[in-house]
Amino acid sequence: MPKLKILVVDDDPDIRDVLKITLTEEGYEVIEAPDGQEGLKLAQTKSPDLVIVDFKMPKLDGRQVCKELKKDILLSHMPIIMLTGKSDVSDKVGGIYAGADDYIVKPFEPQELIARISMTIRRAKHDLEANPLTRLPGNVSILNEIQKRIESNSLYAVCYLDLDKFKSYNDKYGFEHGDEVIKESARIFMRTLKDLGNPDDFIGHVGGDDFVIITTPDKVDAICQKIISEFDKTSPVFYNAADRKAGFIFAKDRQGVERKIPLLSISIGVVSNEKRKITHMAEIGEIGAELKSQAKNLGHSNYIKDQRQEKKP
Repeated sequence: MPKLKILVVDDDPDIRDVLKITLTEEGYEVIEAPDGQEGLKLAQTKSPDLVIVDFKMPKLDGRQVCKELKKDILLSHMPIIMLTGKSDVSDKVGGIYAGADDYIVKPFEPQELIARISMTIRRAKHDLEANPLTRLPGNVSILNEIQKRIESNSLYAVCYLDLDKFKSYNDKYGFEHGDEVIKESARIFMRTLKDLGNPDDFIGHVGGDDFVIITTPDKVDAICQKIISEFDKTSPVFYNAADRKAGFIFAKDRQGVERKIPLLSISIGVVSNEKRKITHMAEIGEIGAELKSQAKNLGHSNYIKDQRQEKKP
């Protein structure tokens, strides 16, 4: 059985040495990076099972590393433990908000560190098997399914779905109502795929309000159009009568400024190998994130397909 890999990102060589000795003795394979930029590169190329990252570092600090990893659809499942100073409460909070799964205060007890690592990896593996909210397949299944399509050399279309304004909705209505939105969205996706998709089409729940659907290019337009139609019809039901009538809520945006936030909508980015060959999962994730971002900028429910073609020699 291969060793689990842990990436240690810290600009202090003494801390890296202590962590390497401690983790190696516990049977882990240790990869080291002296700064956040190098750490991010290694996380993208070495696929560690867990990342331990210091909060304060040159080039990219721990919070920035967290944010970059969580932005990447193929790496967002990677568990992260943040190292923080003893009295730096703001660092702990900042790390958690950036996406860290846990934090350890320096100086740390080796036994506590090992216990936290074991717990975080165990929890991450469990979460990856199926999303606990929707019970849809999680990240491991999504990655395996995409890889299977790439290797089959058949035509496929990977749809990245994301709810717009969901954070503002959560802030105003609370997590319980937010969970209901997620579950109802999943029902819409599943019904649509059942009605319009192929028997072997796939739907997975990355986490939060992010989903992935894998179908074929000939089905993707009808599927996306139906999802948007059903979601836009359902979205107002999630609001109280006053907000529904107004067509917006007052909430803080991502910059913390209170303003009018429109009702929930959905953005879909569609990546396909119909017009060009795609050989790596990372390429699909990168294109998908870009297309989804473009769809979000339109300000209403929409989907955007990748139109780029194979470059001729």
